[in-house]
Amino acid sequence: MSSALPPLPPHDAYAASPAAKLVDCNMSEHGAVIREIFNDAILNSTALYEYQPRSEGDIAQWFQHKLTAGHPVIGAVDEQGYLQGFASYGLFRDKPAANQTMEHSVYIHPQHRGLGLGELLLRALIKRAEQQSVHVLVGAIDADNSASIRLHEKLGFVHAGTLTESAFKFDRWLDLALYQKVL
Repeated sequence: MSSALPPLPPHDAYAASPAAKLVDCNMSEHGAVIREIFNDAILNSTALYEYQPRSEGDIAQWFQHKLTAGHPVIGAVDEQGYLQGFASYGLFRDKPAANQTMEHSVYIHPQHRGLGLGELLLRALIKRAEQQSVHVLVGAIDADNSASIRLHEKLGFVHAGTLTESAFKFDRWLDLALYQKVL
């Protein structure tokens, strides 16, 4: 992680003020923390079906792809500008007939989970998708991630199916639940 960004304050610094401001993220201001959040998910959870941490170059390429495609990266920052989480979407399938269907993701820094930031970000992402004439948002969620499933159901996503044993991580097979919302 770049030493240019100040360290995140401890979790209890947010307990009294969980409100966050939404921003459009960019590589220079938010790339290092987004990388930290991605890498935590890769190394410590089944939220991402990846094994290797992402490099700074990977994140720069990811941002460039989002910028080129016109896909948002929305962040939630605190009063000091520290990134607490982010949400984005990209093509669900890279086929011309499916260019109105987007797969989205929402990631929260481990120090800031449980404060309602996931809902704040997902609501903002849905609004942005509607503004960009997206027809369907798809969440591909590890079937054991009950918090994410509850959030999606709360915001009107419906279970569209489950791919059983579709990934292998942490010495076990994982099921992938697909949730969709027609906008």
